[in-house]
Amino acid sequence: MADYKIMPHNIEAEQALLGCILIDVQSQTDILALVTQEDFYTEAHKNIYGAMVKVYQKSIPIDFVTLADQLERDKLLDKVGGIEYITALTNVVPSAANFKYYCDIVKADSIRRKLITSSQKIIEEAYNNEDKDKSLQFAEKEIFDISEKQARSSLEHVGQPNGAIKKVLDKFNAIAKDPTSLKGIPTGFKEFDQITNGLQNSDLILLAARPGVGKTSFSMNIIINAAVESKKTCAVFSLEMSPEQIMQRAICSLAKVSMAKALNGTMNEEEWKRIWTATKKLEQSNIYIDESPSSPTDILTKCRRLKAKQGLDLVMIDYIQLMESDKTRKGDTRQNEVGNISRNLKLAAKELNIPIIVLSQLSRSVESRTENGHRPMLSDLRDSGAIEQDADIVLFLYNPEKYNDVPQEDEPGTIELIIAKHRNGRVGTVKLRWIGEYTTFVNLGEKVFAPKRETIDYRNIEETPIENVDIDVFGDDE
Repeated sequence: MADYKIMPHNIEAEQALLGCILIDVQSQTDILALVTQEDFYTEAHKNIYGAMVKVYQKSIPIDFVTLADQLERDKLLDKVGGIEYITALTNVVPSAANFKYYCDIVKADSIRRKLITSSQKIIEEAYNNEDKDKSLQFAEKEIFDISEKQARSSLEHVGQPNGAIKKVLDKFNAIAKDPTSLKGIPTGFKEFDQITNGLQNSDLILLAARPGVGKTSFSMNIIINAAVESKKTCAVFSLEMSPEQIMQRAICSLAKVSMAKALNGTMNEEEWKRIWTATKKLEQSNIYIDESPSSPTDILTKCRRLKAKQGLDLVMIDYIQLMESDKTRKGDTRQNEVGNISRNLKLAAKELNIPIIVLSQLSRSVESRTENGHRPMLSDLRDSGAIEQDADIVLFLYNPEKYNDVPQEDEPGTIELIIAKHRNGRVGTVKLRWIGEYTTFVNLGEKVFAPKRETIDYRNIEETPIENVDIDVFGDDE
């Protein structure tokens, strides 16, 4: 005989919980906030609870008479056992004092049933799908959806012992004792960090620019500084460039070596040493790169996994217009799809509790605009105004030289970083210097050395062990 297992449930606890609602008006609000119709095991109890919710939504107290009337209206009274069963429910418990205990039992059994059902779906998916990555994503999403649905928050008084007011006062007190205690991740760009106080957890940061202005380089400068200088764990999702191309830029940027010289084999000995040192720094850092994900779900799945194993502090995505929406419906415009993507990325930043930098293209209207100049504005965001709404910070990179609009006081290579939106602070413009040969941005006035011009035969460079190299990559070039 086959061993058929019955799903976890507790009929007595369900009856007691329904009885509590019938006999105690005070417990009704608490129970309805904690339990859903799907948490009940039997169809009769689901129907009874569903009728109770309908009565409650009419602002009518739930009792024997109002419940029976609603079930009669829904033509469900006979299906749930009739008047006799409703009467029996009122006699199950003498008082509603233990309703929270009954809630816990019903909720626990409900979660176990959902886990069993999801596990069966995961098994079936594993049998039928040969793509292991898709099977893993399916499994993680099934389990995450169960967990997410259980996290039902409730209203709380702001002045309770561990309420919002207490948390804010604790935060202000910590800052007063140590102004750096609650700073976010430093980007390395001093004026920008002064305005933003660093990149803050749960923030979605949008960086937009026209092609060729340097948005990928700028965001990678931030990633490198966070990983190398602040020892943060960073994930880079590049839908445009390969990991090799990204690291090629990163090594030259960190080493302050011309990428053109590195690619044509004309670096001098000093430059090679800087390349070695930069390479070792990057090898020892916690930077992870992925070029395959194309949807917010793919990215969130991999970030959850990385955070669980190694920790995760910062994510960069290049770029939003190349991503696919998780929920593309027939007839959806690209604007709706990008809006869905941006909302999901904001939810991901909140769930992971880390800042996420997402790059975006700007519309061509910047090029043709004559009034107000060519400086980007929020209305220039390409594909969706939802990006502006979801982002906590919106940044634009603007190169005045491209439009012959250079202020007289600016040095060549000056780029404007425009903070167009800042949900938790002020907006403004920060001027940076772009050094194209190093593919890097630096603070205005920051010293950038000029490497010696002697060259070395790169084909014989491996004869010098890397362990013998001892040079500060950011030291003075004497």
